[in-house]
Order: sequence, then C-alpha cells, then structure tokens
Amino acid sequence: MSLISNQSRKFPHWRKDFTASLVVFLVALPLCVGVAVASGVPAELGLITGIVGGLITGFLPGSSLQVSGPAAGLTVLVFGAVDEYGLPALGVIVLATGLIQLAMGALKLGRWFRAISLSVVEGMLAGIGLVLIAGQLYSAAGLEAPASGIDKIIGLPGAAADAVGSTEALTSLALGAGTVAVMVLWKRLPKAAQTLPGALAAVVLATAVTAAFGLSVATVEVNGLLDSIQPPGADAFGQLASVGLLGTIVAFTLIASAESLFSAAAVDRLHTGPRTEYNKELMAQGAGNTVCGVLGALPMTAVIVRSSANVSAGARTKASRVLHGVWLLLFAALLPSALALIPLPALAGILVHAGWKLIPFKGVVALWRGHRGEALILVVTAVSIVAVNMFEGVLIGLALSVVKTAWEASHLKLEIVDKGAGPVQVHLTGNATFLRLPKILESLEALPQDRPVELDLSGLHHLDHACRTALENWAERHSSAGTDPVKVTEPEKAPAAKAPV
Repeated sequence: MSLISNQSRKFPHWRKDFTASLVVFLVALPLCVGVAVASGVPAELGLITGIVGGLITGFLPGSSLQVSGPAAGLTVLVFGAVDEYGLPALGVIVLATGLIQLAMGALKLGRWFRAISLSVVEGMLAGIGLVLIAGQLYSAAGLEAPASGIDKIIGLPGAAADAVGSTEALTSLALGAGTVAVMVLWKRLPKAAQTLPGALAAVVLATAVTAAFGLSVATVEVNGLLDSIQPPGADAFGQLASVGLLGTIVAFTLIASAESLFSAAAVDRLHTGPRTEYNKELMAQGAGNTVCGVLGALPMTAVIVRSSANVSAGARTKASRVLHGVWLLLFAALLPSALALIPLPALAGILVHAGWKLIPFKGVVALWRGHRGEALILVVTAVSIVAVNMFEGVLIGLALSVVKTAWEASHLKLEIVDKGAGPVQVHLTGNATFLRLPKILESLEALPQDRPVELDLSGLHHLDHACRTALENWAERHSSAGTDPVKVTEPEKAPAAKAPV
C-alpha cells in the first residue's frame, strides 16, 4: 500500500497517462501499418516510425501531449519518392529532413512555420486527401493504381468497370467499404463501446470476416521487424547529387514541419497544460526523423488524430506518448505474425476515411463566403498537387499566397482634380508598388498633354523603386511636349529618431 502511495506522489498522473497510452496505442497500430502499406514499404517500417515517435520524440521537450508517428499526409509523397528513387533512398531523404529540422530548430526558425498561410496548408492536405482516396480505391478493389495523381482520378471509371466484372474485386471492395462503414458508424455507438478505437475495431472485424468466410483477398506481407530495417548505404547517399532528390527533401521538410507545428497549435487548444515551445518541438521532430532515416523507416510528423485521442483519454504528461511507443515495440517484437492476418482492403478503407477527413469541406464554404481569395488559394493548391505533384503544388500555393498578400498590401488611391483652368492636380495616397503601376500609368497617360500637372505624392506611405522610376520617366515625357515641367511633391519622410539624452 505504501509502495502505491509513494508511486502516486512521485508520478501523480501515472494512472491517467497509463490508460491514455493504451488508447493511443490502439489508435496508432492500424494507422502505422496502413500508412506503411499505402506508401509502398514494408508494414514494419510504419511500426518502427511509431516506436521512434514514442520512445525518442516522446521523451524530448516541445509539446508534451501531441503524439508523433507516420502520417497519412505524407503517404503520397513517400510513395512517389520510393517509386522514383527506390526504398534505400528513403532513408537518406528522411535523414536529411531530420537534420534540416534540427538545424532550423536550433536557429529558432520554428515559429516562422506558423506564418505559412493556413489556406496553403489546408489546400495541401486537401490535395493529399484527394490523391490518397483515389489511390486507395484501387487498393480496396485489389487493382494496381496509376502513378500520378491526375491519372488515379481519371482512371477511376475504368477501374470501376474492371471491378464490376470481377468477383474477387467486388469482394475486396465490399470489405473495404464495410471497413469505412464501421468507422463512420462507430462514433454513434454508446461511449462505453467507443473505448475501443473505431479504426482498430474495423480492422479486427474485417480480419475476422475474412478468416470466417475464407475470403480471397490480399493480406499484409510480413518481413519481420529486424529484416525490415535497412540503413541507407553509400549508393543511396550518392543520389544526393540529384536535383530531384534535393527537391523531394525540401518538400518532406516543409510539409512534415508545417503539419507538426500546425498540429501543435491545434493540440494546445484542446488542453490547459503547458504550451508548445515551437523551436524545441521542431528539434524533437528532427531528432525523430534523423533516427528514422538511419533505420530506413518512414518519416514522422505530429499526428492530430493520435494527439487528440491522447488528450481525450486524459493524458497529463509526456509519459503517455512514451508508453504508447513501448506498446508498439512489444507488439512488433512479440506478435509480428498478427500483421499477416490483416486484409489490405481494410487498411485501404482506413486510409480512404483518413483522406476524406483531410479535405476541409466546411472550411472551403466558410472561406468562400468571407475570404474568396483565401478559398481560391486553397482550391488552386489542392488542384495543383493533384495535377502536377506535391512539391510544385505547394510552391504554387505559396507563390499565390505571397502575390495575394502583396496585392492587398498595395492599397492605393489616385485622385485627379481638374478645375478646367490651371494645372491638373493628381493626388496619390497609400502604397505605390509595382503591382499598382499599370493603373497609375494608365491614369497619368490619359491626362491632357497640353496642360501642366502637379503630382502630389505626399500622401504615400510607401513608394517602391519601380514606381518612382516609372513616375520620373512619365514626368520627363510629359514635360518634353512643350508644357511646364511636372511639379512633384515628394512623400513625407518620417522624422528621425532623437538621440537619447
């Protein structure tokens, strides 16, 4: 009795953290396996990333309650990287990603990821969700999916026709659809039943149905935990000379870091405990990805599904996420053969459900009503990812976001006062940047050539070099027509700061 009381004094939240760790383990297990299979790598590599997320990242400071592991948001990017550069190169990519994250955290750049437009991030997730859903529909039917995102979507009608003509494909598809149905309906059950996570319940039921009826569907291939660990060799590091591989590393770094830090902000809103230290959290993610890279495993991010489950289960300290890593390690070490029983259509169903949740349907409608420019950025980013690829799609979204911000910052008012006699007065107020230059020159060039002009720039807060040069050139041309020289009133300069006495 005294032992229990002493333990309670040293670890006052151990009961809640222990219970929460079991819940997070049950949520993480099918997702780790499903993300790995969808990424085109051995299922054990997903478990390894989950273990590292618990035992390494879970110990480090940053955000005490969010849980890290393989994420559905990186599935499309990982599959493309493995398909193009091979599985050994994955370790190099993840290792480089981790080292860059460590460097960015050390340089205190973590907070800058919070400055990324939310519309770009949501568009990125929506694009990933669309490609993920399309790809997993093929897997659910036991068919081979095309390589590119746009081909996956365009090829769906043909895949549906092929599935209708195959009993095995229809059986596989029905099992995947049943998995999705269980996950959707699970939330409507009494809370006592929801103690078991919906994803795990769906996988267990699908596995039981497959075994009971002897269904002819594909199941997870098991290689063994140690056999799946493949540290990158010299040949893999040699691929760093490839510009494409370097671009993939940048994409991994950008997406993994942004997703982790946005997840941290979301998790902070779910509890009243210590707030996230963003630079430390970025370094924690970097340490985890560095280890995953050395082991040749999947990249990790903080995952909002596992993190919210951790908070909802009553976790109070980082002990819960560390313990969830322990449970994943024990499962992988003691029960690896259990993976071979899991039908692939069930995992495809889980990822279709996960992909659907990545698409912010309500958010798009709300943005369109209040901020149509942001809604456009979200949609363009998502469509670009589907039509081109992940990296270039995100860059397009970021570029569009920067242009929109610059345009909105260039508020300019141009007023022309013509009293019929005397000089024409032109007043410019606001911010004159190159983005507003066409409007300015169009108005000035429409002024009468035979009248003197007074150009008042005193109301400008900002006049960039492009605008100043264009205005000087226009004034010179206007004055050369035999009229009086254009009289220019320069912008007011801010008063110089007084030296301290």
